[in-house]
Amino acid sequence: MNNFNFYNPVKILFGKGKIAELSKNIPANARILMTYGGGSIHTNGVYEQVTAALKGFEVVEFGGIEPNPKYETLMKAVEVVKAEKIDFLLAVGGGSVLDGTKFIAAAALYDGESAWDIAAKQISVSKALPLGAVLTLAATGSEMNSGGVITREATQEKMAFGSPVLFPKFSVLDPQITFSLPKRQVANGIVDAYVHVMEQYLTYPVNSPVQDRFAEGILLTLIEEGPKASASETPDYANRANLMWAATMALNGLLSTGVKSDWSTHMIGHELTAFHGIDHAVTLAIVLPGVLQLMKVKRREKLLQYAFRVWNITEGSEEERIEKAIQMTETFFQEVGIATRLSNYHVGQDTIDRIVERFTSRHMRAVGAQQDVSIADVAEVLKSRL
Repeated sequence: MNNFNFYNPVKILFGKGKIAELSKNIPANARILMTYGGGSIHTNGVYEQVTAALKGFEVVEFGGIEPNPKYETLMKAVEVVKAEKIDFLLAVGGGSVLDGTKFIAAAALYDGESAWDIAAKQISVSKALPLGAVLTLAATGSEMNSGGVITREATQEKMAFGSPVLFPKFSVLDPQITFSLPKRQVANGIVDAYVHVMEQYLTYPVNSPVQDRFAEGILLTLIEEGPKASASETPDYANRANLMWAATMALNGLLSTGVKSDWSTHMIGHELTAFHGIDHAVTLAIVLPGVLQLMKVKRREKLLQYAFRVWNITEGSEEERIEKAIQMTETFFQEVGIATRLSNYHVGQDTIDRIVERFTSRHMRAVGAQQDVSIADVAEVLKSRL
């Protein structure tokens, strides 16, 4: 295992009724901007719980943060922050609201010419407004990490950003909040968490048995609990609690501590979202099987380990075991309710050409942290997913 430092300062308030503890975790006399998305918190009881918990605080609201939050919308929130002299942000929503709120926190104190450079040019963020979160959708892990992804509508670009100063001070995780979610969003969360784990697990061995077993445990939990959530018409607290905790653990930095990560699937998927607005998790379900096929030789050892430990595949040649594991992964995505082909979303060769052109225009030779997925490989992966 490589040398490492693991740091995560986020306080997690997990369980039923934890929204009521908000006031204990926000500085007294704070001027709060409460951010949220399309308004579902007004119909599922979350808004009432949050506002009751914030009684006595000065609260300004900013709604309308989109799935795949738009830079243009977030900059409007930055204007509100400055006009209202806001000094604390509270994100109430899923990963998109949390990611957007992290960007607001950074952009509000950014001294440069364009806040978009925080993501586009990976400008180092050294200061940000403090923020907390009330999670309404288990998926991205943004509630316990310091990164995010935003989209610029004007240029159809989707970019990631991050900084240690963007960790939430706290996050409230009440599984009951997820009971009113549409099945599509639940399925997205399951797949998002699954691929987050795969991006950190499926590279190559570095003598990391603890990290490997932890990753495999999360994958097995998602495989066990995911179909239950998709099949049931009545949400079950234990099931939703396990899914919520799995999603949080999938991307809080612990799995990647001391090991190598990839993220090529995400980088490719981001472009599908940027060009077509396809749900983030859906793009991952489409792309991952293609990346695994591409990596059958380069990542053979971990794919064989994955086949055995996660899918209990013991028979056949190495090639057959790997192939079966890839097939079972794609079948799992389909079982929780996600179609896994580009053609399912009316995406064709023209989009593949645009993605390759975009990567090339950025002078990129490869995608992912391992730099072993070339731009030519990206084209082949996407062609295989038509």
